Amino acid sequence: MTYRTTLDLLFKSQRFLPNYKCDIRKNVIASIGGLGADISFHMADILGLYKIPQLHSFLQAISFNISAGETVSFNVNKELETGFDIINMVTFQNRSFQRVKVGRVDSSASKGKQFIIHEDMIVWQNTFNQGPPLSECNTHCLPGFQKKKKEGEKFCCYDCVPCSAGKISSQKDMDDCVKCPGDQYSSKDRDQCIPKTLNFLSYEQPLGTGLASITLSLSLVTALVLGIFIKHRNTPIVKANNRNITYTLLISLLLCFLCSFLFLGWPSKMACFLRQVAFGIIFSVAVSCLLAKTIMVVAAFMATKPGSSMRKWVGKRLANSILLSCSFIQAGICMVRLGTSPPFPDLDLLSLTEEIILECNEGSVTMFYIVLGYLGLLSLISLIVAFFARKLPDSFNEAKFITFSMLIFCSVWLSFVPTYLSTKGKYMVAVEIFSILASSAGLLNCIFSPKCYIILLRPELNNRKLLTRRKN
Repeated sequence: MTYRTTLDLLFKSQRFLPNYKCDIRKNVIASIGGLGADISFHMADILGLYKIPQLHSFLQAISFNISAGETVSFNVNKELETGFDIINMVTFQNRSFQRVKVGRVDSSASKGKQFIIHEDMIVWQNTFNQGPPLSECNTHCLPGFQKKKKEGEKFCCYDCVPCSAGKISSQKDMDDCVKCPGDQYSSKDRDQCIPKTLNFLSYEQPLGTGLASITLSLSLVTALVLGIFIKHRNTPIVKANNRNITYTLLISLLLCFLCSFLFLGWPSKMACFLRQVAFGIIFSVAVSCLLAKTIMVVAAFMATKPGSSMRKWVGKRLANSILLSCSFIQAGICMVRLGTSPPFPDLDLLSLTEEIILECNEGSVTMFYIVLGYLGLLSLISLIVAFFARKLPDSFNEAKFITFSMLIFCSVWLSFVPTYLSTKGKYMVAVEIFSILASSAGLLNCIFSPKCYIILLRPELNNRKLLTRRKN
């Protein structure tokens, strides 16, 4: 029976043979026995005639060298472990070719030597693209892009979509882009995050230097005007219409200019705490002085009429009452604001893409606009009163200058609101400083330029008779 089965193995390999597994090859290379020694001996009689070796059934997990100098290995599943040579077919012009070994793939080799390729030995034909072929539907997605699967295509087919703003991909074929931290922004190529720069109005910047120079110049001019008025304090033009109110107005304008320095530089906690309060109170004092002057003009004119009851109101008491009451109301609003929602230094990471805005958070926006609203109300009342008093006799013509000054003041601050809301960062601070300087300079120029002209250049006009003449 053993001889019959062995002969069937040799010559009828296409048929089913019990206890044997045959491939589709026609020639038997070797036989692995699995029965007793007596059967193996009988098989060896037949297989020996055809020079076919018979292998032991327990030939597994071993390796040995053969005469060719190569190592033959069997794994635990009795499978032959061997590697493959990578052959480069070098084709010549006469259509002949030569096989050149350029590498090897061997899963049983030590780590790092399982795949070896010598790229410098590869010779490509001129018709090739000088590179290995791709196994995907498309090229790799470069850094700055992310993969997006193509609908209806195989899993390896995808589109490369650029990362959105604020996100990056630093490697090839990333499934999703990574969002940059809040203090960084994505580069133009969307392949790295770049730290944001700080944005605030500093003295070193040309804009900050220019505003600081203008502020200092206007402060010096105001101090000079105050010195002129103090020096000529006993002349009629200085004594007219309440000298103390004039001094208060000049000092408040000087402080208005100086408070601009609170908006420049690093927004510290103390600067944020003081600047809006100083701005609100000082400007309210300045506008209250103008309102007091205007009302004094009207009251003085009405007091000249026979039997007028306004004579008892003409004097320092009325002016001081208007000044203190209007200023204390604004001071009370500012104190409530500081007590409920004080300003504080803050970082704005979202408004600008490449910069971090260092700003003073105004706290309650409602209270901020209440301060501005009250200041606007005082300005409007002063403008209306001065407008109706502008045609009074020449002895009281200061109302004309107040009218022009309040027109400039109101125009500046009406244009300030939309401009302030439409800017960000240091330019928002620059708009506020410019509004402070422009409105204060308008008041200083319109009210005190005519008086300084008379005091310094036309002193002959600085006498009581000329100042008290009336229109016919």
